[in-house]
Amino acid sequence: MDVVTEVYRFYRGYGGEKGDFGFSEEGLPLVYMKAGAGRPVLLAQYAMHAREYVTAYVALKQIALLENKPPEGTVYVLPLVNPDGVKKCIAGAPLWKANARGVDLNVNFDARWGTGVQNKRFPGPSDYIGEAPFSAAESAALRDFTLRVAPDMTLSYHTKGEVIYWYFYQDGARLPRDRSLAETAARETGYALAEAYGSAGGYKDWCVEKLKIPALTLETGAEELSHPVGREHAEEIARQNDGVFAALLNALRRKTEKI
Repeated sequence: MDVVTEVYRFYRGYGGEKGDFGFSEEGLPLVYMKAGAGRPVLLAQYAMHAREYVTAYVALKQIALLENKPPEGTVYVLPLVNPDGVKKCIAGAPLWKANARGVDLNVNFDARWGTGVQNKRFPGPSDYIGEAPFSAAESAALRDFTLRVAPDMTLSYHTKGEVIYWYFYQDGARLPRDRSLAETAARETGYALAEAYGSAGGYKDWCVEKLKIPALTLETGAEELSHPVGREHAEEIARQNDGVFAALLNALRRKTEKI
């Protein structure tokens, strides 16, 4: 069973609140599953880059745990943000990152869009910024869902490197707040903090710059692994991330001041 089929099969059997938040360029549903209730609200999204679909397996492991032991707060899990791209990847384009139209979703957000050093102006496997911010169906749907549920923080699961990106030109009180939350995630996972100089237009970047909320990109899987990281590594990645949701929700509860 391929990962896309497995995600939808798991989704159909999920007993908690669930739904779709839009459709891909090729008409596949973009699904979410929810666990818990009340504040704080954490939104975690996975498989935005097609070749990083191992994170979708991680998402299923994480939401299964949350279904059995609901968090103190709310967690939204979006396990497969780029189903078309994942299908293309597993069908024979193993290094494909983009969606079906060759748009790299993680440079298609309105956060200094088009200024990244690796940005491309034409469709392809990676780095194409699209015709405009949110021109891709998937990034527009993720934007709208994020605005609707108003999370206190977002997590983006990618591969690889076992590092956490958290910075995108924050200043003032938001800078130590966001770094502190990144350090919480680093302690739980064992990943190192890092900064992605020269990148722009990502979902994390948009959350930080436009929504003014903390947002982390977790690059899971050891650096020496090859893309696409195999399913056999999902168990270890999930284990490394076992305590992340609870730790961040606890930290967010302590940071009650609005910045």
